Amino acid sequence: MTVSGGGPHVDGGAEPTESSTLSLDDGDIHVCQDGPRDAPALLLVHGSASSTRSWDPLVPMLTGSHHVIRIDLLGHGRSAEPADRSYALPDQARRAGAALDRLGVEHAVVVGHSSGGVAATALAEQRPDLVTALALIDTGPGLDAFIAPQSAAPGLPQWPPTDEQLRRMASTAVSRAGHRIPPELLEDVRRMTLHTFTATMRATRAYLEQRALPDRLAALGTPLLVIFGEDDRRWRSSSAADYHAVPGAKVELLPGLGHSPMLEDPPRTATPLPAFTTSHAARAVRTDRPTAYKRTEQRRTGGPNDAVQAD
Repeated sequence: MTVSGGGPHVDGGAEPTESSTLSLDDGDIHVCQDGPRDAPALLLVHGSASSTRSWDPLVPMLTGSHHVIRIDLLGHGRSAEPADRSYALPDQARRAGAALDRLGVEHAVVVGHSSGGVAATALAEQRPDLVTALALIDTGPGLDAFIAPQSAAPGLPQWPPTDEQLRRMASTAVSRAGHRIPPELLEDVRRMTLHTFTATMRATRAYLEQRALPDRLAALGTPLLVIFGEDDRRWRSSSAADYHAVPGAKVELLPGLGHSPMLEDPPRTATPLPAFTTSHAARAVRTDRPTAYKRTEQRRTGGPNDAVQAD
C-alpha cells in the first residue's frame, strides 16, 4: 500500500481521513478510511460516474461505531483508469474484495449506492465469507424499474462534457429541480475517460440483464436493508417492494428524497443504518478473536464472558 499524494484530509472538522492507494494486479485503487480501525468494518461503494466523495456527508454519522472504508472503483475518482481492463461488475467486486483483504478486513457490512449496490451484490455473491450484510441505497432491482428520460439523452459531441451537459446529466440524481450537486462530484464525471464512463454504464445493464438483484439475493441469504428515496427520478421507488422477495429484507422509503438521499438529507438517510449494521457486524465480532474495541462492545452489550477471557 502506498499513501496517495494528497495524504490525509479532513471532512467537516472530523478526525483526518486516511487516504491511500492500493496497488492491485490490474490497477491502483484509491481508498479512504475513517473511524476506529478495530471497530466493525463498513464498506461504502459509490455508483457509476461518482467517487468516494459522494459519501462525505454521511461518513461523520457512521464513524462513531464503525471503521468506515470507501473505495474508488476502477475508472472512478482517484483510482486508475486503464483502457485495457474489464469494468464488468464481477471484476469491480473482485477488486473491492482484494482491497479489503489488503487492509486486513475479514468481515464487513457493505453499503452500495445506485449501481454501487449492484457491485456490492456481486461482492456478496463472490465472497459470502467476507460480506456479513448488505445495505442498498436507491439500487434498482431490475431493468424494468428504470425510468427512461423524458427526452432523448443529450449527445456527447466532445469529452469531457460541457458544464451544461454535466448539469443535465446530474439533474435526475436528486428529487428537486435546482438542488445543488456538489461541484466536486461533477468534476469526478469530467475527469473520467469516455471509455470508462461508457464501459461502467454498460456493465451495470449487462449484470441486471442476466438476473434481477432480488433473485440473486434471495439465493444468498445475506441480511439485507434497502433504503429508497420515494421521489427517485432514475428508478421507480415502488420497485423497492421487489426486495421483499428476499427473506427478512427490511425496506425503508424516504418521502421527499430522490436518487441520492445521502446528499439531500444525510441524517434521514443515516437513521436506518446504525442498528442494522451494528447488529450484523456483531455476528462477525462473536466469531473473531476479540480486539480491544470488541471487548468494549461485549461489556457494553453483555456479550459472552468466555469471549473476553479467550484473549
